[in-house]
Amino acid sequence: MRRPRRENRRQVVKDVLLWVLLSIAVSAIGPDPLDDPAAFAWVTVPRVALAGLAVFVGREWPLAAVALLLPLGPWDFSEGLATSDLTWLSPPAAEVKIFPFPVTTPFVIWYAYLSGRRSRKLWPVLVLACLTSLIGVRLVLSEGGTVALWTTMITGLVGTYAVPYLLGVLRRRLLLQREQARHSAEAQARLRERARIARDMHDSLGHDLALIAVRAAGLELAPTLEPAQVKAAGELREAAADATERLRQIIGVLRDDADAAPLLPVHEDVTALVDRARASGMTIVVNLAGPVPGLAHAVVQEGLTNAAKHAPGAEVAVTVSPHRVAVANGPAARSRPVALTGGLGLAGLKERVRLEGGTLRAGPVADGFELAVDLP
Repeated sequence: MRRPRRENRRQVVKDVLLWVLLSIAVSAIGPDPLDDPAAFAWVTVPRVALAGLAVFVGREWPLAAVALLLPLGPWDFSEGLATSDLTWLSPPAAEVKIFPFPVTTPFVIWYAYLSGRRSRKLWPVLVLACLTSLIGVRLVLSEGGTVALWTTMITGLVGTYAVPYLLGVLRRRLLLQREQARHSAEAQARLRERARIARDMHDSLGHDLALIAVRAAGLELAPTLEPAQVKAAGELREAAADATERLRQIIGVLRDDADAAPLLPVHEDVTALVDRARASGMTIVVNLAGPVPGLAHAVVQEGLTNAAKHAPGAEVAVTVSPHRVAVANGPAARSRPVALTGGLGLAGLKERVRLEGGTLRAGPVADGFELAVDLP
């Protein structure tokens, strides 16, 4: 069992001040030390010591503080915060005291509230509730057991112990829900960032690696190169293909369980994208008609990347209109692709198209392949 500890000097000062205030309240309800010093020493001094012990353990174990302060509970049935007439219920109950409230009650309420905030186990609370109820029942029966006494006792116990404890439980659950919501928001932010990184890597690095492989494949076919240079170009093409495959695996890890949310594309228009692909050696025919839709860059980039990887040397036709974006390529000029299949680009692009209300089709056409997106 760990000892009660204070994390800093401020907590010590607060607890000492709390004990002083509680001691003043205890002295106020006890015998006068000037009129009856013996009674004061017999009654008040032990209560002050008990209050000090309650404050000492109350920060770490507030429920123990509530148990220690039971002698200072609402057991004086002669006074209350309000007086009610219950003669309609019981003729002798003309002036019923509602919620007895001695000066020590605020301190008991505070520790009852902290018990709800910090006590995780329910059985100690139930045990203390039964003990408190037995004390109240015994006092009521010893004083006559009238309706007025029962009303005073029940309102005192509910107002001093039950309501503060339940408020503490409610506060604890609200804080727990807020903490869970914060963790959930942080987790979603991490997933979105992972998806953003994966998308950026696919859109930029994947595309550039595919173009490097295309250019290396073109060098392999150049008739003016020496055999050693052709071999080096082939090794470069294979290295670019291997790097593309490793990039695909990394993207798969980053996108694991991540929501495919709309993400920012590379800051480049369709014309610049096509020019960059042409500069790498691809043969591209472009047909632009009307305003370019927002997804055109992503669709064209995905289509060009796939054509570069899986149909090197093929002629590519790019069509962009306000409601349709298509990238089609003919058969590959080489017998083997420059990169492995199985990327995640089409899956992510399909989700983005779905969020925009469009449809995506990707598959063989004639002797080539076409990626087409229809937008509303």
